Amino acid sequence: MPQNPRTNENASTPTDGRQSRITRRGFVGSIAGVATATAGAAAMGSVAADDYETIVVDAGEDRTITVESGETFENVLIDVSADGAHATVAAQGTDWTIRNVGIEGRVSGKNAVFGVADTGGGTSTIENVYVGDGADAGHRIGLGIWVAPDHSGHLEIDGVNVQEMGDNSFYCSAPGDGAGGTVDMRNCYSANSWVSHFRLAEGTVENCVAINDERHEDGRGVWAWAPGDVEVRDCDFDMGGRHYAIESGANGSGATVEVSGTEFTTDFHGGLNEVDGGTIELADDVGHDPDDALPDGCPDSAEAAASGVN
Repeated sequence: MPQNPRTNENASTPTDGRQSRITRRGFVGSIAGVATATAGAAAMGSVAADDYETIVVDAGEDRTITVESGETFENVLIDVSADGAHATVAAQGTDWTIRNVGIEGRVSGKNAVFGVADTGGGTSTIENVYVGDGADAGHRIGLGIWVAPDHSGHLEIDGVNVQEMGDNSFYCSAPGDGAGGTVDMRNCYSANSWVSHFRLAEGTVENCVAINDERHEDGRGVWAWAPGDVEVRDCDFDMGGRHYAIESGANGSGATVEVSGTEFTTDFHGGLNEVDGGTIELADDVGHDPDDALPDGCPDSAEAAASGVN
């Protein structure tokens, strides 16, 4: 069960896919609004690995759950299977943890499912999370993880499964134009999301998988934004001929991407794209036969994530 969760209906975080239109004020304001509207919270006890709490979001409801400095939100299944149901887990402050959380059902809103930032210069963590049931069809419906511009610390994202978003799966590039925080993604899986699967400005993408097929939308495997550097290690990107495996640079500014131990497809314009002064450096151990399998330790269902079993 979660420690110190705070919930509020009809709150939101900004999630527009174009980085220039996402504002720091919008994200911070939404967190503050939730905190103000919430009449406190009770501390919860720990749970066994095979036990979890279920939060059911009603039809048409937009639920926000906040996580603050030093808090842990864990072992929770959030059911958004009702028509028009959506949930956002919003984490701000420093040294917070989101662990063993499963989203069951397709999300229906344009708000991020996880809107986060470590604003205190520490290290926060998101691990063993499932958003693999996807999002309803529609322009920019569904965004997996959004990292706000005021992220100044370090974020570890490990074992997160995000699929079929109408926006980015992992949208972690905004700190490059903001407070400059870093993001490391490991053992994560993304499929059939638009814009990009793994988008960041400084950090690493390691042992992660991204695929595009005919099921939903098509995005870049990795999209690196300024300032960089971005390291891609031991990953598999099967873009199905639908988009670039790796793109470096955007909005007039380049980034450097260093790629090693990675397999990616080349049937979409060679698989790589360098724009606005961006560079992609390939090590000798890079190949072109990606494996689409879920990384070890990445959950394959909402229940598996919530229970801590994968």
